Amino acid sequence: MTATERTLVYATSRPSLLNGYSLEMTIKECAALDAVAADLVPGTSVAIAFLPGEALESRIAVAGYVRSLGLEPKVHLPARRIQSEAQLARLLEALAETADLKQVLVIAGDADVPIGPFADALSVIQTGLLEASGIDRVSIGGHPEGHPAMDQHGCDDWLARKIDAIVLRGMAPDIVTQFGFDADAMLDWLHRLRGMGISVPVALGVPGPTSARKLIAFAARCGVGASTSVLRKYGLSLTALMRTSGPDRMVDRLSSGLSADAGGRVTLHFYPFGGLDKTADWINARQP
Repeated sequence: MTATERTLVYATSRPSLLNGYSLEMTIKECAALDAVAADLVPGTSVAIAFLPGEALESRIAVAGYVRSLGLEPKVHLPARRIQSEAQLARLLEALAETADLKQVLVIAGDADVPIGPFADALSVIQTGLLEASGIDRVSIGGHPEGHPAMDQHGCDDWLARKIDAIVLRGMAPDIVTQFGFDADAMLDWLHRLRGMGISVPVALGVPGPTSARKLIAFAARCGVGASTSVLRKYGLSLTALMRTSGPDRMVDRLSSGLSADAGGRVTLHFYPFGGLDKTADWINARQP
């Protein structure tokens, strides 16, 4: 089944977690994206991560390249790495011209000290520069396993404030979560969110197929919980660290846990630690 045929199937089939999936990439993965682009649903959202030491010009070029492949670029805007409001304005203008950018993911970023005037995602949203540059959808980060620098009440408060600020400026909000291994933690977090009246679309972060060793290393680097019991529920074997594992068990658990959820759209956001090709193959094998 081709990507175009799958798009037609989506129009008539029952919605699933893979209906409207999205992917994460870095600026070094253009060749890999080119190799799998024909296997992706046209218009798939591709989030372009901002890694330390990367030039803004490189991300502008990659966003344009993603658009040229018939995919929807979504550029990360880490607030604490933006030097000034003027730099943000220039970046957004260039992205609009080069990639017709409509989506961004605004996060605080992992820098301990801001290099400019923006200490958090909300301060970027409140500039008015996003909507002025043609952005119509703003994603913000979600933390089902908790935030290292904030308690649950603080996370909930900031999430609600950012959503309100996005809506106030005429843009559509959604939430993209950090990747994790614990489907039950994600379900608990999501159901609590819906109970608060937050019904915006949510993309749950899951790792694409890769070795257990790589997954555990990424989890440690990103501060994601990876206890033995959680890894076992995910389907990883600590006695076979080099074996490639996919998120089958986790996705099945999420699907069954969301069967009665009617509080808003939920999809999957893939972090392809084992490569875009393996992630694309896994997605296509699971498609109807």
